[in-house]
Order: sequence, then C-alpha cells, then structure tokens
Amino acid sequence: QRQLVESGGGLVQPGGSLRLSCGASGFTGDNYAIGWFRQAPGKEREGVSCISSSGSTTDYADSVKGRFTISRDNAKNTVYLQMNRLKPEDTGVYYCAAQYNAQHVCVMGAYRYPYWGQGTQVTFSS
Repeated sequence: QRQLVESGGGLVQPGGSLRLSCGASGFTGDNYAIGWFRQAPGKEREGVSCISSSGSTTDYADSVKGRFTISRDNAKNTVYLQMNRLKPEDTGVYYCAAQYNAQHVCVMGAYRYPYWGQGTQVTFSS
C-alpha cells in the first residue's frame, strides 16, 4: 500500500522556521516526484514546491521562493520542506503528494498527483 505521512508541523511565530517531512512507503523504486501543497481555511489548495524523483529539479511558488527549500533523501524515502522566515500567510495544512515520474521534472498542479498524505498543520502565533 502506497502511503505518505507528513510530519513536522506545529505552532510557529512569524519569522520562525520549520522543517516538514514527508515519509513515503510502498512505492516501487525511487521514481516518484513529490509535491508540497498547502491549504488555508477558505482558500484553495495551492502548490508550494515540488522535487523530481532524483532531486535534480525543484520548483517553488513565487510566494515562497528564497524562503523555502525542498530536498529529498531517497535512501530514507523522505522529502523535506525547510521553511524559513515564515509569514502568517504561510499558515495552513501542508500536504505532500506523489506521482510516478522517472524523469527529472516536477509539476505543482494538484491534479497531477494521485497519492496524498493526510497533511500536517502549520499554525501561527504572535
């Protein structure tokens, strides 16, 4: 059974940092790309970042460029999203999603991802 489990969410302050993890299991080989998405209450789900199966290609939403970094450790079957200089607008539930893609490309459209985790909440305080 293919599963994705997000972790690392929690309560943060504006300007703080948080690292999210996405653990993958049940995927055959390492030929899957990972996307990170987030959804705030009353808002549409938006793509945050993605990384190709090999990790050679990444992409970011304009709103997080320069602040977020996506990476993966295929030996650990884990993808990370390092979030720095967090802003209130970064609040929401963060999901990781996977698609089989052996090419060194990635996409950020949610409809392209058939496998999803349950999400991890990022909440802000001041």
